[in-house]
Amino acid sequence: MTTLLYDGSFDGLFTAIFEVFEYRYKDVEIVSRERFHQENIFAEIHEVITQNEKTERVLNKLEKNIGKSGIHELLKVYLSEDSELEQLILSAVKQSIQHPTENILQNYADNDMLKISKICKSVSRERHRMTAFVRFEKMQDDVFFAKIDPDFNVLPLIRKHFKNRYQDQKWMIYDLRRNYGILYDLENCDFFYPDEKLDLNKYQQKFHDEETQYQTLWQRYFTKTNIVERKNLKLHIQHVPRRYWKYLTEKN
Repeated sequence: MTTLLYDGSFDGLFTAIFEVFEYRYKDVEIVSRERFHQENIFAEIHEVITQNEKTERVLNKLEKNIGKSGIHELLKVYLSEDSELEQLILSAVKQSIQHPTENILQNYADNDMLKISKICKSVSRERHRMTAFVRFEKMQDDVFFAKIDPDFNVLPLIRKHFKNRYQDQKWMIYDLRRNYGILYDLENCDFFYPDEKLDLNKYQQKFHDEETQYQTLWQRYFTKTNIVERKNLKLHIQHVPRRYWKYLTEKN
């Protein structure tokens, strides 16, 4: 068994996949350094150094076989943070090379491809919910700030949506679980990685003076428009699961 250790990045993963073919490894596993725990003392360790050139060569080959949409599906698998993501993506690449004229991602008779399909549906569902349930709050510096805690690492998948939708105001979306976010300053829309996690105890102290008033008005509106006789909590939870309520101003 050969274990390829990579830096956990998307480019690093595809560099590792390139080197599986380059060195013709047969019995192999790919593991990020962060999640690596050596259980087999006889395993050979191969340290992968991320190289964009190798990544591009794999992605260009994949694009010819499964198209950009197929690569996007593999990106979703990567962002799912599933414990088997490296092996699933490696399996997809191997099968794509073996069957270059087929869209191997649609071969649901294969267990790996079926798992990829299920993961992609779950990630897409989470992405959709994040675009629907994000609530921005105005801060003292006039930046609209939103905090999220998704099950999957969907920030890269929602950046384009919010950039197109809110082009006339500065905003930030911060992932509480993964400690990074997106910042849009009216010109650029980039990821940022703070040194420290967000202190929720001090968070509300940085609200703009108008924010608390807006939130109170919205909560009153939500309460007044609610028809008690037509309340259907079961249906409501189907559309807005409880785990998303913490984002919603009207639920506070």
